Amino acid sequence: MKSEIIWMIIGMGLVTYIPRMLPFVLFKGKELPPFIQGVLKNVPYATLGALIFPAIIFIQEDDIWYGVLGAAAAFIVAFLGANVIAVVLGSIVVLALYSYLS
Repeated sequence: MKSEIIWMIIGMGLVTYIPRMLPFVLFKGKELPPFIQGVLKNVPYATLGALIFPAIIFIQEDDIWYGVLGAAAAFIVAFLGANVIAVVLGSIVVLALYSYLS
């Protein structure tokens, strides 16, 4: 293996490790304001929504209702408090029924 590739892998490792390690070192023993804590707690949900929403609309180009019904089923099951497996299975069942009936 060329030395350039090894140095590139080491560099990529450092670039991903340092931003993950710095908050632990800089904020050790410090309490963030409640507003910042609330914002940081919602980041995963916002990111997940931004990643999933385009896939909902473009899952089948000829039938937009396929994605809308699947997402609606997932939202309803999740709102009722089910775990992730139940949300996925609920959406699959709704889409299977929709595919069978249409």
